[in-house]
Amino acid sequence: MHFGRQAAIGARAFRHIQALFHAESGIHLAEGKQALVASRLRKRLEALGLADFDAYCAFIEGGEGGAERRLLIDLLTTNETYFFREPMHFGHLAENVLPTLPGRGVRIWCAAASSGEEPYSIAMTLDAGLGHADWEIVGTDLSRRVLARAADGLYPMARIDHLPPDFLKRYCLRGTGAYAGMLRIAPQLRARMRFAEHNLLHRPTALGQFDVIFLRNVLIYFDAPTRERIVRQALDALRPGGWLYIGRAESLHGLALPLAGEQPSIYRKLPCA
Repeated sequence: MHFGRQAAIGARAFRHIQALFHAESGIHLAEGKQALVASRLRKRLEALGLADFDAYCAFIEGGEGGAERRLLIDLLTTNETYFFREPMHFGHLAENVLPTLPGRGVRIWCAAASSGEEPYSIAMTLDAGLGHADWEIVGTDLSRRVLARAADGLYPMARIDHLPPDFLKRYCLRGTGAYAGMLRIAPQLRARMRFAEHNLLHRPTALGQFDVIFLRNVLIYFDAPTRERIVRQALDALRPGGWLYIGRAESLHGLALPLAGEQPSIYRKLPCA
């Protein structure tokens, strides 16, 4: 018997997974995503020896399903990212923000770090602008799988299209032998990074306070009330006068937040907030 190999997902199983994913992540899987869900989870049916998605849903609700629910969230999380995506933000950070920050103790939170390309892009910008000053970047994500890749700092050379050539030379090591065709982020940058699992639905109290928060290209996956909740909680971790970057396709329009818009997708927390 070929467990799960050709299994399609029925309406009942899809609704079950849809509800679980929303409860755990806050993200709504739209109708029409059945094929995507089935393709990403089908190998789990095979690995567990389950014949169909109804059996899979029963398993994840059982006493041994906790770890599998965690893996389900990992597998269904979208991780679209690349180095220096939306480069205007990094230019603004270098030219307008870094000169205003204190000489030491600078902290930046990358709140949707994915596999690490965004936080390492921030790190290159900081190292070029602040050098050996005291700074730290905290990268968080819901997915343990992508955080492990981020901490490793190993990427295919095919992903360097948007990396400035001088940064490529300065901050990346080209792989040889078994690692030919790969690059690894230089140790001096990796040493400044801290990666941690964090669900944006929860308050970031354990992360501390930050001068800058990158909350980019993740709000689009949430409904309006959840977006407001996520941003409000993130702002609790942003120092007064600190900077918030969101994705250029995202908007905070209509939300009563203690922010001043500096440019589209760039905000500053009000000093008295």
